[in-house]
Amino acid sequence: MSELLLPAYGERSLGDVVPAVARGLGLDPSVAGQPPSDLVLPDAPAYVVFLIDGLGAELLRRYAHAAPYLTSLMRGATIGTSGVPSTTATSLTSLGTGLVPGAHGLIGYTARMPGTDKLINHLKWDASIDPHVWQPHPTAFARLTRAGVNVTVVNKRSFEGSGLTRAAHRGAEFVGADLVGERIAAMVTAGRHAPSLTYVYDSDLDWTGHRFGVASTQWLQQLAMVDAEAEQMREALAPSVRFVIVADHGMVDSALSSRVDVDEVPELRDGVDLLGGEARFRHLYCAPGAVDSVVSTWSETLGSRALVVTRDDAVARGWFGEVADSVLPRVGDVMVACRGDAAVVSSVDFSYETQLIGMHGSLTPDEMLIPILVD
Repeated sequence: MSELLLPAYGERSLGDVVPAVARGLGLDPSVAGQPPSDLVLPDAPAYVVFLIDGLGAELLRRYAHAAPYLTSLMRGATIGTSGVPSTTATSLTSLGTGLVPGAHGLIGYTARMPGTDKLINHLKWDASIDPHVWQPHPTAFARLTRAGVNVTVVNKRSFEGSGLTRAAHRGAEFVGADLVGERIAAMVTAGRHAPSLTYVYDSDLDWTGHRFGVASTQWLQQLAMVDAEAEQMREALAPSVRFVIVADHGMVDSALSSRVDVDEVPELRDGVDLLGGEARFRHLYCAPGAVDSVVSTWSETLGSRALVVTRDDAVARGWFGEVADSVLPRVGDVMVACRGDAAVVSSVDFSYETQLIGMHGSLTPDEMLIPILVD
């Protein structure tokens, strides 16, 4: 049974990458957040950070043959961690803000909007929620911009102005680019400035893993394609520009036999007013006075397949870093972190999750460990 890992906040987590870049650019790293203790990047006039969604360090080791360029950078590389949960919205916000999840407040794929019986989906967002209020802190990108750094985000056109983009990456110039060639051209143009930080995002590997699984031929082919893309990006950049490749999380394939559907086990609904999070990392929002019984029922039902803890326990364990008072009500009263390849699905509330093969969100090494590669 896989052990659960703690995030390396302040040392070598995804949220520490931009402060480390700031130091590499010759700035006081506190401009972009607290300087990390275990992540030192080389001095350079310009940096490109390429985030490959879903490329866990354990996956890269396991399937090294499909990614020769990325694998060549693994020797001596820093192995970092995602934050908790190990999910895209949380991770992208940690990267862009330099903050732990408990500070920036995007503490899951879905989370309760305090005072309501509704969930916010942090990827799709909600028109009633102002991203500047939900995530009120200046981003690391914005702080670098104010310090005189040319900061550019290269991402899909459909993401421009989205709730997540405004919460996580505001303060940077946004360049829309849907195709690989467009991304490379935009990156090269932005990278000519000094000092500069250019952030480039690719989601195709993550999508392929969700749809087909990380043990699939399709995923291996997509890994080979993103490996070639990364190598082309490096070749297109000036030698003086540092190229950093990171991921937001890894992924595990969840077998149907390892899943528990809460709609087929009625007692799992007892005392639970709202089911949030995602299949590998559930937030349970409980009725008044029901927390203890919910912990007992879920622990007994799931057994070794998951760690079931109260909100206070999860916070004390440091899963989210220091949690702001305004963020605490967004965290489930009870948290369910899956082990192995287990998943907690709901065919009623989250029917699309039942169609996924690859999943992430929990604290296993396959999900939490991320490469931080430098070329």
